[in-house]
Amino acid sequence: MQLLQGRPADSTGRLDKEIRVYDLLDKLQILYQRIDHDAAMTMEACAAIDEALQATMCKNLLLCNRQCTEFYLLMLPGSKHFKTSVLSRQIGSSRLSFAGGEYMEAYLDITPGSLSVLGLMNDRDHHVKLLVDEDVLSGEYIGVHPCVNTSSLRLRTSDLVEKIIPAMDHAMTIVTLPEGEA
Repeated sequence: MQLLQGRPADSTGRLDKEIRVYDLLDKLQILYQRIDHDAAMTMEACAAIDEALQATMCKNLLLCNRQCTEFYLLMLPGSKHFKTSVLSRQIGSSRLSFAGGEYMEAYLDITPGSLSVLGLMNDRDHHVKLLVDEDVLSGEYIGVHPCVNTSSLRLRTSDLVEKIIPAMDHAMTIVTLPEGEA
């Protein structure tokens, strides 16, 4: 796996949603590195990518309340497990569960397996609230998908927090989830 600088030189075969990510990062003058790879559908598949990126790789979960009226994108380190009761208390929303793939596509223009904080650029109506475990923010770099799971990007965590998230017009709520088994 080769760590490349910036966007692909040739966009042939790349999806529009991926190109929109590169356009946003370039517009914000964000420096980033990219690795192209086979589809990475699980955290296990991301292990080699993580090693090459040398960045904090996150689990990204799309959650919703029981009525499917409130949606949350939760970013947490791969070593942590999502505990409904702990998160529910912190955000004041009970009965959280995993949202269906149709909501990912409708609100973030992302298919399951490609969920990424960068999908918030497609959520112009603010259907999804961003939740970030505090440990995600501790590293210098963070690894994210550019709305597809066949590439991964290495961004400075400070650029994500200070430039990218505000440019996508979303707020971030920091949460604290425990280590260990669910």
